[in-house]
Amino acid sequence: MSSSLRRGWTTGACATAATKAAVIALLTGEFPDPVQITLPKGHTPAFALTQTELTGDTAMAAIVKDAGDDPDVTHGATIRSTVRHGRPGTGVTFRAGHGVGTVTKPGLPLPVGEPAINPVPRRLIREVVAGAGATDIVVEISVDDGEEIARHTWNPRLGILGGLSILGTTGIVVPYSCSAWIDSIRRGVDVARAAGHRHVAACTGSTSEKAVQDLYRLPDDALLDMGDFAGAVLKYLRRHPVPRLTIAGGFAKLSKLADGHLDLHSGRSQVDLANLARRTADPRLGARIANANTALEALQLAQAAGDPLADAVAEAARAKAQDIVGDTTVDVLVIDRTGRTVGRAPRSTGDCPGTPTP
Repeated sequence: MSSSLRRGWTTGACATAATKAAVIALLTGEFPDPVQITLPKGHTPAFALTQTELTGDTAMAAIVKDAGDDPDVTHGATIRSTVRHGRPGTGVTFRAGHGVGTVTKPGLPLPVGEPAINPVPRRLIREVVAGAGATDIVVEISVDDGEEIARHTWNPRLGILGGLSILGTTGIVVPYSCSAWIDSIRRGVDVARAAGHRHVAACTGSTSEKAVQDLYRLPDDALLDMGDFAGAVLKYLRRHPVPRLTIAGGFAKLSKLADGHLDLHSGRSQVDLANLARRTADPRLGARIANANTALEALQLAQAAGDPLADAVAEAARAKAQDIVGDTTVDVLVIDRTGRTVGRAPRSTGDCPGTPTP
């Protein structure tokens, strides 16, 4: 990561800071601005308040999330904390305000029915409440336009309805970090297992996901947005298995998996045209593919010659995935840019036990 990229703050850090300011105002009548908090690794950022409101029995503070240089869908979102005194002995009670989701499916680190405020932000919020000298406090977190923003996240598929999750384990957003995506993959597996799904599909993008949906009619919470993180899916499923895994993706990305790459991002792995050439049935075709300009050209050359190169790639990718994932039965679909299945391993759905007929 380039040192010029600026770090930002998670929704959990912003909610914690807003809560600290609101609780102090509830107790003293004055909002600290800026408000400083301590994050799990010792960082002590200060946050400017963008809105405040104090009535007789409630206080509200708002902070605009700064995600730094990370392409985060919640960058610029206004995160509010509204606090009031709770019943004696109830401790800190969390509520989902407008734009914060509610958990509706098992398998997440929160019980069904709870506001989607994750465990680390909850701990940080409890700490700032105690640090302000309060005990029994109701904390309502809301996010302006959070329900709309959440449509661009995994939340609807994970059964988090009504808005965003308040997230973060360190409080810091590292630009272009893989950690949030990998965490979403793991939570997706957890939700699928908790729902009792015996077949999940990991897809590199929306085109391959649609192809899988059309073929297998899997429910949304059995679909994993794998992106480039094949290794994250396979390693987590090895520890938390399901009976069946379908991997679906484009020819270039699955060519990398076939060669043993577990991170399929173009900046971290490349298609090996020489390996593609060796997978062809005809040495003369192989020579042409070895000199192709791109993976797409290699595929087009194979298709024009009637060579099952995409099937060979699918089989090599399936074997690699099977080695990692263990007992889970793996099948692989190679999808072209139009959504058509151009390669498959095993060659037919009948070779995979338990597969519904499309």
